[in-house]
Amino acid sequence: MKPDAPFRHAAALLPQRVLGQLGWLRGSFGAGLGIAVAGLVTTVLLGNRMPGLPWLVAPLGASAVLVFAVPASPLAQPWSVVGGNLISASIGLALGLLVGEPAPAAALAVGLAIATMSLARCLHPPGGACALLCALGAAGPEGWGYCHLAPIIANVLALAACGWIYNNATGHRWPHVVAPVAPGADRVHPSALHTREDIEATLAGWDELLDVDVDELDAFCRAVSERVAGRARKNGAG
Repeated sequence: MKPDAPFRHAAALLPQRVLGQLGWLRGSFGAGLGIAVAGLVTTVLLGNRMPGLPWLVAPLGASAVLVFAVPASPLAQPWSVVGGNLISASIGLALGLLVGEPAPAAALAVGLAIATMSLARCLHPPGGACALLCALGAAGPEGWGYCHLAPIIANVLALAACGWIYNNATGHRWPHVVAPVAPGADRVHPSALHTREDIEATLAGWDELLDVDVDELDAFCRAVSERVAGRARKNGAG
C-alpha cells in the first residue's frame, strides 16, 4: 500500500464537493419543479377517477435527483428513468400479488428488477425502490393492485417531460450528448494517447461500475492529453 493511501481513503469518506457555478441551485430548483409538476399532472388526470390512489410515489424523489442534479449520468437518461421505474413497478406488483408475503416478495422483486433493468439497458437506482414499494403494497394489508401503476406512470412521464424541458432550457442537453473530440486531438503527443479499448480494459481491471459513460471518459482523457501536449509545446518553445 502506498504511504498516502490511508489519507486518500479517508478523504473519500468526506462530504463530496457541491456542484460548481450554482449547479446545485439549478438542480435543486429543477427537482422541486419536477416533483410539483408530476404531482399536479397526476392529480388532474387521476384525482377524480381514482381518488384512493397516491398522487406521488416516494421513488420519484430519487429519480428527480438523478434527472436534475446529474443529467449526464447514464443512469439518469430518459429510457432509464421511464423504463427502469415502470418495469420495476410492474415486477413488484406482480411478485407481491403472486407471493403474498411481504418480505420474500420484496426481496425477489428487487433482485429481479435489477436483472431486468440491466438486460433492458435501463438501470435506474430508483427502480429498485419502485419494485420494493410495489411488492410491499401488493403483498401487504394495503392490497395494491395493477391499478396502482396508473399514478406511477403519470408521475414518471410527467417528471421525464419536465426534465427534458428544464434541462435543455438551462444548458444541459437531455438526453445527454457526449461532447465531440476536438479536431486533431489524435495527433498530439502520441505517447500520451489512448484508445477506447484502453479505457474499457482499465475499467474491467478495476471491476467497478463508475457513474460515467465510457465515451464521456474517452472525451475527458483526450481533453487532458491535449492540455498536457499544449503545455509541452509551450515549454519546448520557451
